[in-house]
Amino acid sequence: QLQASGGGLVQAGGSLRLSCAASGDTFSNYRMGWFRQAPGKEREFVAAINWRGIITYYADAVKGRFTISRDNAKNTVDLQMNSLNPEDTAVYSCAARWDDNTWVGSQKYDYWGPGTQVTVSS
Repeated sequence: QLQASGGGLVQAGGSLRLSCAASGDTFSNYRMGWFRQAPGKEREFVAAINWRGIITYYADAVKGRFTISRDNAKNTVDLQMNSLNPEDTAVYSCAARWDDNTWVGSQKYDYWGPGTQVTVSS
């Protein structure tokens, strides 16, 4: 099971830190990703991190502003979001897939959790 938290309302230029708690299996076997879906738009990939936490991949739209990290001891994956702008407004969800050591940017995931709303005001 995956559960995201940490969303909220923030002004443009501000920061938020999202966290996703995982349970039910060996967390360190899984690649973790963050996705987002804005109203009226399709879900889009945001960031991913491999099972060891040493390989990351970001969508161009967030590169340099967002940082994904994980703590395998706590079964959590975080998304630090800085320099937020109104275009970042969306429901953010975390996802997991068995890490087979293939390209971290792959957007195929097997498990999803409910999202957390992030709203950035201008």
